[in-house]
Parts: sequence; C-alpha cells; structure tokens
Amino acid sequence: MRIAVTGSIATDHLMSFPGSFTDQLLADRLDRVSLSFLADRLEIRRGGVAANISFGLGLLGLRPVLVGAVGDDFEPYRVWLKQHGVDTDSVLVSQEHHTARFVCTTDRAQNQIATFYAGAMTEARRIDLRAIAERTGRLGLVMVSPDDPEAMLRHTRVCRDLGIPFAADPSQQLARLSGKEVRELIEGARWLFTNEYETALLQERTGLGVPDVLQRVGRWVTTEGAAGVRIRRDGRPDLTVPAVEVPGVVDPTGVGDAFRAGFLAGTAWGVPERCAAQLGCVVAATALDYVGTQEYRLYRDIVLGRLRTTYGVGCAAHLATHLAAHLRGLT
Repeated sequence: MRIAVTGSIATDHLMSFPGSFTDQLLADRLDRVSLSFLADRLEIRRGGVAANISFGLGLLGLRPVLVGAVGDDFEPYRVWLKQHGVDTDSVLVSQEHHTARFVCTTDRAQNQIATFYAGAMTEARRIDLRAIAERTGRLGLVMVSPDDPEAMLRHTRVCRDLGIPFAADPSQQLARLSGKEVRELIEGARWLFTNEYETALLQERTGLGVPDVLQRVGRWVTTEGAAGVRIRRDGRPDLTVPAVEVPGVVDPTGVGDAFRAGFLAGTAWGVPERCAAQLGCVVAATALDYVGTQEYRLYRDIVLGRLRTTYGVGCAAHLATHLAAHLRGLT
C-alpha cells in the first residue's frame, strides 16, 4: 500500500526547564500571565507532524509520499528524509516564507508549552493532491495530519471525490478549525486519530457525541499516554492496547507521530488491528528514548523483543516476517 502523508514540515527548537510550570502559575492571576522560564538545554531538530510520521514509515520500509509546503531552507532536511526512505518529490517550496518552526519547552513533569509558526505551511492550500495521485499511481491511503486548515479540508475533499481512503488527524489544528470544518474533515475517514484531550475538544467543537462520530468514521483511535491506546468502532466493543513501559522517558515530543507510523505500517501490511496498535505502541516507546522526533532507530530484534515482552508472542508472530523484510538486526 502506498501512503501519502499530508501536513506540517517544521524545524523543532526543543528546550528543557528543570522546574515545574505549575509552580509558577498563580490561580488568581491567570488573566494576566507574564512568565519566563530559564531553560538549561536546547536541541534543534527536524520535525513537523507529516515529516515525523513519514520518517517512521520510511524506517519501516513503506516509502511514504510526503505532502506539504516548506521554505527554500529545506534542502538539507530533504536529503535527510530521502536517506530514510521518504518520497519528497511532492513537497512544495515557497519563494516567500521560511519552513515552519515549532518551539517547545518541557518541564521536569513532562508538561509542555509550545508555539508554532506556520511560515511556508500557509501555502499548502496550493497543493493539488490529484496531481500527486497521478504522479505516484494509485494511493492506498492519505493521512491528513495538521496543516494549513484550508489544505486539510481540500485534501479530504479530493480523497472523497477520487475514492481514496483517508485518515483524519486534526490534532493541534482543532484550535483553529470551526465545528463545521471539523465535521467536514472527519466525514468518511477510515481512521480518526486524537489524543485524550483532543477527543474531548473534538466533541465540544462539533457538538457530536461518541456514537455520532463513530457513524461518520470507520475507526476512532485515541492515544492515552501511559495507558496505551483505545480504538472505538461503531456497534462493536472498544479495543484497548496497553502502552509499552518506558522507564526514564527522555523526551515525549513526537511520540504520537511515532505511534501513527507504526500503526499505519501494520495496517498497510494487513496484520490484525490489535497487532498494528501494538506495533504503534512499540515504535512510540522507542521514540521516547530519544531527544527529537526523528532521532530514533528501529532494530528488528529490539522491536520483536518489546512486542513479546509486553504483549506475548501472538502479534509478534504476525509481524515478524514484515519486520524481517524491512528492519536490520542488531549485528
């Protein structure tokens, strides 16, 4: 299955604050917040949701098609992605704006405060998904991740018009989309991805309850942090998969993107849904061991070991052949 991933491509500036944000917040002064946090570490990394998901899919051998808008400072990043199995030929290069920037500070409790500058991403609405489908051949799935809101809606319309299955991941852009736009974005999606907070926000924005959402999408996948993942299906019991235990989390940034890469790879391989979710959790756990969203590596023996240790041998057996075909061992 050929997967196209649309969405943000960015440079991440990741900082660490050794204290706690909540210690600095005064309950009776939240209407006038003026805070400065002295960070003790800065990491400049490649990022952006679509690029992060594509990176993970590339590691797993799927050669995804990255679809997004960047500035003319993108070339070194393009080389990196191509080296890791990502097709970047459909990326639009702006002549006016820099590549998007994500600036994030994480405190000792893994709370985060972040700002995102869209930059070239605002031009993603110019991208014609039809032309990309013609260039690459039949697409098996389009992953519509956070992007310029108009581009997100345009991509889902094209998918519905062409009959291409798509996944909707409104994520951070729920804050920018109206309820009407969110309802249009998710209508007919094969997969809907949210985290716990976004699940509640989506319902508040749209006025839709869980049963209403499930009538509009095939599956609703909710990542729940250390609790794992929940997959809701209309008329069927929820499927829950626990997370992989990770002692001493290094950096949570991009862990949801890593889960999506593993999950989508599993579905592309045609393994059972539970196995795809387990693979997603293992890839997410691996990303937690590294600073930055595209610094982790996947080795067949480690991935299979984590699958067996956490979940038993069942899904590891389903995934072993695929992992052997695409991942290196430890030697």
